[in-house]
Amino acid sequence: MDVNQHQQFIIPDKSYSSIAKRDITRLVESYGFSPADVGKVNIVVSELVTNLAKFATGGGELLVRPFGSPITGLEIFCLDNGPGMSDPARMQEDGFSTYGSAGEGLGAIKRQSDEFDLYSQPGIGTTVLSRIYKTGRKKDLAADITRYEVGYVMVAKSGETLCGDNFAMVLRGPDLYLLALDGLGHGANAHEASQEAAKYFMGSPATAPADALRYIHANIKRTRGAVGLMASISGSTHRISYCGVGNIAGKLFNQDSSMAGAAYKNIISYNGILGHNVPNTLSNQQLDWGRGNMLVLHSDGLKSRWDMSKLPSLNRHHASTIAAVLYKTNSRKTDDTLVVVCKGKI
Repeated sequence: MDVNQHQQFIIPDKSYSSIAKRDITRLVESYGFSPADVGKVNIVVSELVTNLAKFATGGGELLVRPFGSPITGLEIFCLDNGPGMSDPARMQEDGFSTYGSAGEGLGAIKRQSDEFDLYSQPGIGTTVLSRIYKTGRKKDLAADITRYEVGYVMVAKSGETLCGDNFAMVLRGPDLYLLALDGLGHGANAHEASQEAAKYFMGSPATAPADALRYIHANIKRTRGAVGLMASISGSTHRISYCGVGNIAGKLFNQDSSMAGAAYKNIISYNGILGHNVPNTLSNQQLDWGRGNMLVLHSDGLKSRWDMSKLPSLNRHHASTIAAVLYKTNSRKTDDTLVVVCKGKI
């Protein structure tokens, strides 16, 4: 899976809308999108920032990243701090409006998107996911990961160009291997450390999480260092094995995660820093894994006391949307932030 950080466009009010549209257009053109595809992106972005100006009195932000290697499409999140919707499904119908307009905004976004998702709740605000593929490229994507649905949000600290957090994923047959990383500090040196750790993870001969972390530790000693957590999910034994070093945290939810007071297991890491010092007794922890399970991993850019029970029915949405909502509602905004979500599908 290709991993690119999200570019953040803060839109506190409508005066910032034209700047965001201009900069996103330049990004998309640099990714080699055709004029027709750039036009689709422009329609989506225009409708999103228009909705922010109309409804989100507290402002909002857009997160944008390319995906595919080579680039095959664009992912756009729109996150607002507005009042939220009591009936999101009806708001997506053309002609329905609570604002006195033509009521075509969300419908237009959905039509121009190859993939679309929306999560909104009164008092929480709205998160919109739009993915737009280059013409003729969607069918070429090797995205048939039927056992797992993985999504993430990765955003640099405000004022930084490069994100010091990182994420890597390898699929080998029915088995999935995930690594969440946070380079020490932020900026270029943190980015270098987490990039190096991901590179060695991708090339590691080890499949057990503890062994893979030892391998990474031995190979990134010339960097600033990083904290990281690796999880491997077996499609044959239906077990998840994990090991972490440092303050990457997370939770594993069972099939009942849509209910208030959802049952979950905390994912705990050892103290230490990859590339500097790790415990001699690193060992793997194991839990059951199956259809309907959901794993959430995150860096310390996310508050530790987030609660899925306060986000009704969020687990029914795409893994990427879940990651974006958790980022929107719980990001500290003072550090790089990574949120990774993996859902079991079969």
